[in-house]
Amino acid sequence: MFLGLELLLSATSALAFTVTGVYFVREAHFTPLQLVLNGTVMEVAYFLLGVPTGIFADAVSRRLCVAIGLVLQGAGLLVLGATLSFGVILGGYAVWGAGAAFFYGAYEAWLTDELGVENVGGAFLRGARLGRVGSLVGIVGSVALASVSLRLAIELGGALTLLLSLAWLVMPEEGFTPAPRSGRSLRELAAPAVAGARLVRARPVLLLMLGIAACWGMSSEAFDRLYEAHFLRDVGLPRIGSLQPVVWFGILAVASILLSIAASTVLARRVDRATNAGVARSLLVVSALLAVAVATFGAAGSLALAVTAYLAARVLRSVGVPLYTTWLNRNVDDSSVRATVLSISEQADAVGQWTGGPAIGAVGSYVSLRAALLVGAAVLAPAVALYGRALRHGGEEPELEALPAVSSQA
Repeated sequence: MFLGLELLLSATSALAFTVTGVYFVREAHFTPLQLVLNGTVMEVAYFLLGVPTGIFADAVSRRLCVAIGLVLQGAGLLVLGATLSFGVILGGYAVWGAGAAFFYGAYEAWLTDELGVENVGGAFLRGARLGRVGSLVGIVGSVALASVSLRLAIELGGALTLLLSLAWLVMPEEGFTPAPRSGRSLRELAAPAVAGARLVRARPVLLLMLGIAACWGMSSEAFDRLYEAHFLRDVGLPRIGSLQPVVWFGILAVASILLSIAASTVLARRVDRATNAGVARSLLVVSALLAVAVATFGAAGSLALAVTAYLAARVLRSVGVPLYTTWLNRNVDDSSVRATVLSISEQADAVGQWTGGPAIGAVGSYVSLRAALLVGAAVLAPAVALYGRALRHGGEEPELEALPAVSSQA
């Protein structure tokens, strides 16, 4: 079920999001600041709902959370494709962000409960690899539809996401035990969130992970929102006959996916055998190389260098995310708070995006896109330092361990 969802969700996501950047730059004429504010609104919505939805997933049902999330994400995409109004598009991103709050955390917790912590690392990487295949299908469909209408690809992606929400009817949920109906008072429902927060405070490595997630969030916001504008306005894309520029982005996306499949195939064979320190070491290398790739992309003046740096950044991101998810899951051994802790981690990423995003967008609008991308690379430096700190003692923090421990019991 997980592998099937990864394939289909990746296809629908690629169908919609392959063209959104070009749609906003070419048809809506958004500034760099407006491009980033789209993501900021989405992340604020995610931040506000992240913990409540995690509580719901831990107390009631992981798969129901997945279904609600897909409904809201599909509705948000339908709004994005319906208008060129900046205000309405912001509303669409807010709806999509609310859907993401329901979906992420619950989805990973559902898989971890069903497979067990010891088996989930390889599953995440195999899912990521199969997801790349789905993305290839979605990209080809998106580019084909874009020749007719950029909006059509976004609208169809939203409709198919709504349809996929029906998967919850057949999703198994045998590894999860919901809270009794008599134990769902506000105080009792909040207990997993309190226990999750206490677990994070009591586990130094989890505190480091939240800081790392915030740094990755800031950097990704700069890269994801501005790379199309950088290609179109600074680097320049040569014409391919009479085809639209979106074809270039389709080609780049396909190339990055093929490279990501190769990278994740190699990692999937090794991650389940790797120690926590080994996974953290890999993440340190990935983060350092990602900072170099994003900086090179921002500074690139030639198409060849920009394309090379862009592909490197995409591949590094594609292997970094499942590695981080594996590392985080291995440090959460209490299933009753897993979705809440994963949601807290996603919130840290969201905080990084909505606190750093507008500032980076302002740099793009009032200084240059190149400067904004260089700032996006620089904010990864603290993440590299935090990985190094964790590795000095095999993922532990003696300074923090010396503090009074906080019980993880609610």
